[in-house]
Amino acid sequence: MSLKDKNVVVTGGSRGLGLGLVEALVAHGARVTVIARNIDALEPVRARLGVATISADVTDETAAHRILAEVRPDILALNAGAKPRMGRLDQLSWADFTATWDTDVKAGLYWLQAALNLPLRPGSRVLVGSSGAAGNGSPLSGGYAGAKRMLWFMARYANGVSEQKGLGIRFQTIVPQQMVGGTGVGDAGAAAYARAMDIEREAFLARFGTPMPPREFGEKVVSVLDDPKYAEGFAFGLKGDTGITMLEGAAA
Repeated sequence: MSLKDKNVVVTGGSRGLGLGLVEALVAHGARVTVIARNIDALEPVRARLGVATISADVTDETAAHRILAEVRPDILALNAGAKPRMGRLDQLSWADFTATWDTDVKAGLYWLQAALNLPLRPGSRVLVGSSGAAGNGSPLSGGYAGAKRMLWFMARYANGVSEQKGLGIRFQTIVPQQMVGGTGVGDAGAAAYARAMDIEREAFLARFGTPMPPREFGEKVVSVLDDPKYAEGFAFGLKGDTGITMLEGAAA
């Protein structure tokens, strides 16, 4: 899929990994619409990159349907999510534990449903952001790992619905396999684990090997979209030192 002049919607694209993806998409000629709640964070992204921006709560079901109906994207990248509340299992309240379910999973459900029920055009791609924690767990981030695994499952379920309804929409899962410094989730996680291990944050991040800054993450996602060898894959692991790894091959 060449990205030149393709319409792309990125949720949570005003900062962190989402912003890195937006920068890469723009560099490859895509027409990008960035969705985020904070208007003040969206404005500098619009001014610097020339993208369209929409201020919306990603957990608003009506907003998901309205935006997809208006923009009709060729590619939808679901990146938005809450910063997990860090702490040991014995220290977290139910609200702490479920914060990422109330944002990441709820938003994922509404946007996936909107893509299927609108529906998006045949040949559209939907990228669902997950995390390496979905496979390995994350004992200091409450329900975060489970939420990210649920999104992985939901992308597979969505492929099944697309096939049953003959929609021709492909859903794929993006799995960053390391914490990324300079992002809300990465900094919160690295700080918590570094404290628990009594080491510096930078020393903890170094354990993941070669860094993967947000812009490099974005370029790797672009490769998933435009390299034919990834067209039929379902789940892709992204890491600074190993690049792109196909974790699951069959899309449906």
